[in-house]
Amino acid sequence: MAEKMKMTRKGYDQLKLRLDYLRTTRRDEISDNMGTALADGDLRESAAYDEARMQQSENEAQILNLEYQLENALIVEEGTQDGVGLGARIRVQDASGKQHTFEIVGTYEADSLKGKISDQSPIGQALAGQKEGATVMVQMPRGKQEFKILEVKYE
Repeated sequence: MAEKMKMTRKGYDQLKLRLDYLRTTRRDEISDNMGTALADGDLRESAAYDEARMQQSENEAQILNLEYQLENALIVEEGTQDGVGLGARIRVQDASGKQHTFEIVGTYEADSLKGKISDQSPIGQALAGQKEGATVMVQMPRGKQEFKILEVKYE
């Protein structure tokens, strides 16, 4: 039995939308590309056909991956945890006084460029269950870093 993967409702819904897109729109686009390549003639030397086949393989692999994630999703409703938990948007201050805003999400939803950090990341684990005003020490690749939690909210 596969291990359940925690994710927010919003993350689950986004995965479903992506899966629907890959199953319908993207499959149709690839099929059109293959049809065009087939119409061009000799497939033995058709780079367009080879490219379309590669896109088809990648698309089907992505579909299987998303289906697996959705089948094994454990949706954690936001705001049901005491303190910092999945779905929390938190504002912290580091030792230098710089403020950072993070959203705690499931592993497959993480996107550091958008401030979405995994609940399994070092910061996510250190902040789990903590409340506003708490100070936590996080082991980072460059050493330990201290964060003070300024705000925890669920939207």
